Order: sequence, then C-alpha cells, then structure tokens
Amino acid sequence: MNKLTLETAKRMLAAAEQKARQMGLSSDIAIVDEGGNLIAFYRMDNARIAGIDISQNKAWTSVAMQMPTSNLAQSALPGGPTFGINTTNHGRLVILGGGIPIVSDGRIIGGIGVSGGSSAQDIEVANAAIQAFESMRGAGEPALATARIGSIQSIR
Repeated sequence: MNKLTLETAKRMLAAAEQKARQMGLSSDIAIVDEGGNLIAFYRMDNARIAGIDISQNKAWTSVAMQMPTSNLAQSALPGGPTFGINTTNHGRLVILGGGIPIVSDGRIIGGIGVSGGSSAQDIEVANAAIQAFESMRGAGEPALATARIGSIQSIR
C-alpha cells in the first residue's frame, strides 16, 4: 500500500483504544499521513487535553525524523549529540516515546502518536495499532505497512 487510508487509520485507532483500555489508560491517539498531516484522531474519555497536541506531535515527529520518537530520548539528553532538538521546529519535535512511523515497501506512509501514560505505556499502545496492520495483512488484505519499532539511527 502506498497511501494510508482513513479506513485503515480507523482500524488502527480501534486497536490502540482497546489496548489502552486493557491497560487502564485514557489516551489521545493520532494518525498522520506521510506529510505529517492528521488523518484520524481519537480522544478517549478523561484523556488529558494536553495529550491532544502531544499525540499529534509524536505522530508528526515520527514521520519528520523517520524514526520512533523514543529513539530521540537518549540522544537528546544534556551532553547528547542532539541535545536541544526538541526546541526546534517551533517546539513540535517530541522526544518522548509513543510516536512510531508506518513504513510500506521501505517508504514512510504515515505515523502514529499516543499520549496518556508513561512513554513505555504509550509505546505499547502504539505498537497495538502496528500489530493491527500486520494482522490485517495476514488476513488476506493488501499489504498495508510495517513500522520500525526500536531501530536506532543516528541523526545527521
């Protein structure tokens, strides 16, 4: 698949919401296209208002930086090679875990961002959406996408 559709994004949202509920979280969940533009957003009951922007910016960051947002956390620490990167792009770059790019045939077609728990919890919720992609593909639907979950790349 070369383009992330609304229907696919809705299925991803449903999988992420289900995982968040199982974990006892109220999450904000955003899915963006290859340009970082919002396709779908879901704010669970009682999810923090601040999480609206955070989740959307995590999704945007995963596309803009072409890596999971969690990969930025270590290098952005004081003394790290990308210290201060989160102050660029009008503060839109997020270095907290929970943003994952969606890759199809080696090309980024979108990203997901989750806010509502710890970084580890947000990553787990986002990964549930990625796993939904894989199960859709396994069910005979057209190949959708895969994500780079935890590959570490240097920032140039």
